[in-house]
Amino acid sequence: MDDPWIIQFLSEIQIGHISTRDGNQPFINPTSFWYSAENHEIYFHSNAYGRMRFNAEQNPEACFECFKSGRLLPSNLALEVSFQYECVIAYGKIRVIEKMDEKRDVLNGLLQKYFGKMESGKDFRPITDEELKQTSVYGIKIDAWNGKRNWMAKADQAENGEWPDLALKWFDFY
Repeated sequence: MDDPWIIQFLSEIQIGHISTRDGNQPFINPTSFWYSAENHEIYFHSNAYGRMRFNAEQNPEACFECFKSGRLLPSNLALEVSFQYECVIAYGKIRVIEKMDEKRDVLNGLLQKYFGKMESGKDFRPITDEELKQTSVYGIKIDAWNGKRNWMAKADQAENGEWPDLALKWFDFY
């Protein structure tokens, strides 16, 4: 999918998965997130200390994924059974955001994405410096991304008892 579709998708999806590593051990974590088109970065937060922070500081390579699933798509051909989905995968380098003003801006961006009608200072207390010290805030600078959409109405079916050449169909899929 093209960049405008990816950007729109990132604004709608609520949960993403961040993948980092500790040496050769992969680690994946579900999280809320916010994409900044201005900075071409995906932002999220976690505990002040922990595995995500350790991994981000030791191995900055990261992968991000988010998806939406739809209906299961049955078929009378075993290899054509599928499901509807849309997804975005992004690759880049993760960084720990240290500057208090930038942390606050990112966290306010997250609040805006998820609770856009609520106002700081009116509907909730503004983020305090003490709270900022108790959380780690991250940005993943995107090096590459792609979006994929498999939202067909139905899976392929064999008709009239004629079974297609599955080997050719399998290789066409990939």
